[in-house]
Amino acid sequence: MPGITREEVAHLARLARLELADEELEHFAGQLDDIIGAVARVAEVADQDVPPTSHPLPLTNVMRADEVRPSLTPEQALSGAPAQEQQRFKVPQILGED
Repeated sequence: MPGITREEVAHLARLARLELADEELEHFAGQLDDIIGAVARVAEVADQDVPPTSHPLPLTNVMRADEVRPSLTPEQALSGAPAQEQQRFKVPQILGED
């Protein structure tokens, strides 16, 4: 696999509007070449019989069960509100929308 050249790094830097010194071009060319090599090795390992996953271990829901419990009535919840409308808290408009 051909390595990443200084010219390719300079081109990428221009596209990203980055100003790089000559020693940075050499340094980043080596780093980018290592990264591309690592990705190529991973691509070799991944095979058709390996299913794609988002996590290495199965996830389980750790939240409690949704159970109905006694709570405030709408009247009790709105009793201390400075303003209410249609059993909801009424707040000042902030975005100028209807």
